[in-house]
Amino acid sequence: MFSATRSTGFRLAANAVFTGAKSTNFAAKVVPTGSAHLKQTCRSTTILCVRRDGQVVMAGDGQVSLGPTVCKGNAKKVRRLKDDILVGFAGSTADALTLLERLEKKLEEHPGQLMRACVELAKAWRSDKYLRRLEATLLVADANNSFELTGNGDVLEPESGVVAVGSGGHYALAASIALLDQPNLTAEEIVRRSMKIAGDICVYTNHNLVVETINPVSTPVTPAVTGTTAGTTATAVASVWSPKDPSSAPVTPVNENLPSSDT
Repeated sequence: MFSATRSTGFRLAANAVFTGAKSTNFAAKVVPTGSAHLKQTCRSTTILCVRRDGQVVMAGDGQVSLGPTVCKGNAKKVRRLKDDILVGFAGSTADALTLLERLEKKLEEHPGQLMRACVELAKAWRSDKYLRRLEATLLVADANNSFELTGNGDVLEPESGVVAVGSGGHYALAASIALLDQPNLTAEEIVRRSMKIAGDICVYTNHNLVVETINPVSTPVTPAVTGTTAGTTATAVASVWSPKDPSSAPVTPVNENLPSSDT
């Protein structure tokens, strides 16, 4: 009798769940809350960073979406900090700007050490009771390194020099990796083409781009020095002379028009 009542009660509870009855607590437990939906939609953007031949380019689209509605089309999601550091963010604007301020403080504490500043920010982001509630993802890059920072304490450095985040990040990442095989394309051309592909596919990404670039530092070339003495023009060429290599000794040019010393 007890087992029959128990099984009957279970069937009644199951029927109440599947028929949408409001009188059972079990149905309330299986109904999903809106937090998972918010986590999926708060990163509705595309941020892409590509480095190639010493050039670093980061780009982000300008669309701001609120659910199915486009609120703005010219937002600036990529910023340039001092010391030529590029930062792009996907997620809530207020949360991203809060993290951006914290990153600037970490860079002041550790000048010239981008990796350490990112690790310190990720540690605080993960352990702080207030910061752990922030919903955003950051891309940070300088002339030497690129990092992706998440609220899970991750500091990810891409293997191929290409990293992307946001709802259209997978499309932009795939397009960039495919375009890396083209040797005649610069980093900026790869970024612009990949962002166009992502904008064509992702409904949360538009074609209004903000592009920031770090150009490679060019090494100055010392020009040849030309001097004129007593009507004779001599050109000095920089060379390294080695006593073990007689052929490397500098050769003094001879001018046949000079008068002979015997006369």
